[in-house]
Amino acid sequence: MLTTISPHQRTFLTLCVALLGSATLLVGCASTQPTPYADLASSSQLRPNLQDGSGRIPYRVSKPTNWRGYTNVVVDPVVVYKGPDHQFEDISERDKTALADYMQVEFTEKLRARFNLVNAPAPNTLRVHLTLTGAKTTTRGLSTFTRFDLAGGPYNIVQAIRGKEGSFTGSVTYAVEVFDATSNALLEAYITKQYPSPMNIGASLGTLDASMTGIRKGAEELVAQLY
Repeated sequence: MLTTISPHQRTFLTLCVALLGSATLLVGCASTQPTPYADLASSSQLRPNLQDGSGRIPYRVSKPTNWRGYTNVVVDPVVVYKGPDHQFEDISERDKTALADYMQVEFTEKLRARFNLVNAPAPNTLRVHLTLTGAKTTTRGLSTFTRFDLAGGPYNIVQAIRGKEGSFTGSVTYAVEVFDATSNALLEAYITKQYPSPMNIGASLGTLDASMTGIRKGAEELVAQLY
């Protein structure tokens, strides 16, 4: 005997299928985590960062340093990582260059607020070396849509509360190495993955907007550490 499905039941079943599909997609877009990239100068010294519960800075090495004793900084040209363990996901060479250039501008400007910018090693001077090691573009349209649909909305709210990545959102991964400019001694190094809040709709519109937002946040965080 066939059972007749009412319009309300049909709507409910359709909604369940849609939610299941969205949830599957969201699980499928789980993000990759940074590694202590083998070709970095500080790679052998980096250790798992047990003090970071967010996952944004999974590897770090830090030497006791009086940062206030430094008044100048040399900012090296940003390097795009070429090692086989890079984490660039469908990023063109042009976009890699654009992100590296953006990093150069943002970190230089933020560091300028704390230090005198100089071009050569001198006493009381830090040297900051930045390496772009990975990036992922935002899936335009789908990223914004999943902020509002019935499956993606709650998922992204929870991710925002946890400080985690949103669905189909871009990110940027890079290494920061801070040296004493005169002795070339490594003072601080870490790998970080940066991305906007899942509820930052503006950062989900362009393919590189999320990565650029992450770069700005990362530059601000570095300067805050050096006070």
